[in-house]
Amino acid sequence: MGTLSYDGENFELDDRVLTHLQIAISTKLRRGENFFLSWQVPVERGSGRHAIWIDNGVPIHFYYSGSRAISINRDWIESMIVSAGRAAGLVLTEEAEATTAS
Repeated sequence: MGTLSYDGENFELDDRVLTHLQIAISTKLRRGENFFLSWQVPVERGSGRHAIWIDNGVPIHFYYSGSRAISINRDWIESMIVSAGRAAGLVLTEEAEATTAS
């Protein structure tokens, strides 16, 4: 389990999710495109939902608990990038949902 640190807040996410988010977020920010990122909190961690505004002016840090490189699913990344361009922003989905949708 890794950590996404953004604007002084820390959010625990799976290393595989973080790797794909890092690529999608960096792609959007390099293009100068700000967006919302949102995801659901599992019941075992209290339920609820997070939504954060991703902006070039806010420091972001990805901490990975594992040291192994993660294999990349380009379909999942593309799904994230497309989602980020919508009004609701990048809504984090399961990898399988992105792969079957393409």
